[in-house]
This record gives sequence, C-alpha cells and structure tokens, in this order.
Amino acid sequence: MKTLIGGAVAAVLGLIGLSVWFCEFLQLLAGAIPVMLLLGGGLALYLGFDELKDTWKKDDTEADASDADDDTEKYKKEIDDLKKEIETLKSEK
Repeated sequence: MKTLIGGAVAAVLGLIGLSVWFCEFLQLLAGAIPVMLLLGGGLALYLGFDELKDTWKKDDTEADASDADDDTEKYKKEIDDLKKEIETLKSEK
C-alpha cells in the first residue's frame, strides 16, 4: 500500500514539475536526443562490425576445414605408398 501511495505522489509531483518547467524540459530533451542518437549509432556500428568479423572467421574456418580434408586424403595416400615401399624392401631381404 505504501508503494502505491508513493507512486501516486511521485506521479502527481512529476506532472506538476513538468507543467511548471516545460520549457526547461524541452531544452533538456533537445540536448539529450542528439547524444542518444550518437551513442546508439556508435553501438550499432560496433555490433555490425563485430558480426562481420564473426562472418569472416566462419568463412575462414570452413575454407580451412575443406583444405584439411584435401590434405588428409593426400597424407593417407602417401602413407599407403610408404607402406607398400616398406613391404617391398622387407621382401627383398
């Protein structure tokens, strides 16, 4: 109940203050809006750039993974060739 009464008193005082100092409120609002736009735009730029960097990292990882698959096949073939060569050398002794 105390919260309800306190909220009602604060709302009434706020309404009275807003009507008394309306010109000052508009000046404060006029000064705050450009600052909020500037900060919001900066945050949006930062988040967009961060997302772009993540996309670049994902593309690099996928490219590295495909290169790794190609390398794996190449190394498996090389190991098989070396095993055959070892068997050939063992049979010659």
